[in-house]
Amino acid sequence: MRWLSSSLGMKYVMALTGFFLVFFALAHMLGNLSTFGGAEGLNAYAEHLRAFPPVLWAFRALMLGAVVLHLFFGLTLYLQNKGARPIAYACKKNDRTTFSAQSMVWTGLLLLVFVVIHLIQFTFHGLLPSGAIIENTAAGHFNVFAMVSTSLSSGGVTVFYLASVVVLLLHIMHGAGSFLQSLGATNENTFGAITTSGKVAAFVIALGFVLVPLSVLFGLVK
Repeated sequence: MRWLSSSLGMKYVMALTGFFLVFFALAHMLGNLSTFGGAEGLNAYAEHLRAFPPVLWAFRALMLGAVVLHLFFGLTLYLQNKGARPIAYACKKNDRTTFSAQSMVWTGLLLLVFVVIHLIQFTFHGLLPSGAIIENTAAGHFNVFAMVSTSLSSGGVTVFYLASVVVLLLHIMHGAGSFLQSLGATNENTFGAITTSGKVAAFVIALGFVLVPLSVLFGLVK
């Protein structure tokens, strides 16, 4: 437990939970692409996820644990670093740093807000725009495609989701390479390649996420 309370231990936990959350984001993005299969494709994907409730709830519990640990240790490290230098530098130089690196705490908190709203909308069916369709299919299953497509037809909802994807992009751009560095997988020779790989992964995930709302908004998916 003493190791876990150390800066190194917290960075390890941050790295492991971050890796898991990036993997989930990638898997979730790929699942969202089933929207391009129309009502049949997305509804079948949703039913597949709900086919084994104990597994689904166990995974949700695992996700919740990862988010809580990532958030807790991230804020703890941020406050420790800030407390180590209570007086700001008169002229602070940020060599080899980026906006995404400097804004990790804030993009993380914004992502938390997005996740809460996303769950309220598409899991608990609240805060949906007027015109969103909540109904069952002819087979008696919940019509996820109708809810998603009618919700994303609202310009305001689409703008909110696109802005959230930008925040996600910034967070993963730094985080994907940072967790490998925390695990000791980088050195002077590999730093550049790993940083570039993190950016590529971030852009691929972000692109996958923006395709669905834009396609629905412009009528490419019906």
